[in-house]
Amino acid sequence: MKPNKAIVVFSGGQDSTTCLFWARQRFDDIEVVTFDYGQRHKLEVEVAAKIAADLGVKQHVLDMSLLGQLAPNALTRSDIAIEQAEGELPTTFVDGRNLLFLSFAAIVAKQIGARHVVAGVCQTDFSGYPDCRDVFVKSLNVTLNLAMDYEFVLDTPLMWLNKAQTWQLADDLGAYEYVRERTLTCYEGVVANGCGECPACVLRARGLREYEQAKREGRRV
Repeated sequence: MKPNKAIVVFSGGQDSTTCLFWARQRFDDIEVVTFDYGQRHKLEVEVAAKIAADLGVKQHVLDMSLLGQLAPNALTRSDIAIEQAEGELPTTFVDGRNLLFLSFAAIVAKQIGARHVVAGVCQTDFSGYPDCRDVFVKSLNVTLNLAMDYEFVLDTPLMWLNKAQTWQLADDLGAYEYVRERTLTCYEGVVANGCGECPACVLRARGLREYEQAKREGRRV
């Protein structure tokens, strides 16, 4: 029997959309929460809204613009180049983003009676982001349960998958074409295949090539 209710942290990108399809197979009732944190392309919020409407799930949009003011980064400032120096975090890293996003998602979850918060964070292809690690998620899960005296489960179905395996999961869920054509992963705000040059596009395209090669050869990635 499916657990009753879940909320999905939802940006309209490849990972969060795959997680939404994953959740649809496991929970009776799903809502999504999208964060407007001053990202350089507002299209992200619009794409998330379109997908939520298309799939018939209620969307909550929270204003987190203060985050961009506190932690200047390439995702919120067009005058900061998207780059990564050797041995350093990429300029797209936003201090505290997943800490705040998951915490606010949990607050929404408690208000709507959901016990599960689903997020597309991933340690396998995580670009060095410390707040995408499994140890962080497990730690925060305990903290949230204690802070609100409420039994949350932070579900991270992509945690140990690389991008090729994430494409495999989307295909297994019957969502391969949908994710490929409708989602926005690109840091430059280009839907579907993206700009082809930013780190997010490079990672997505490489995973897609690996998955399609494996599919042609009749094997799983």
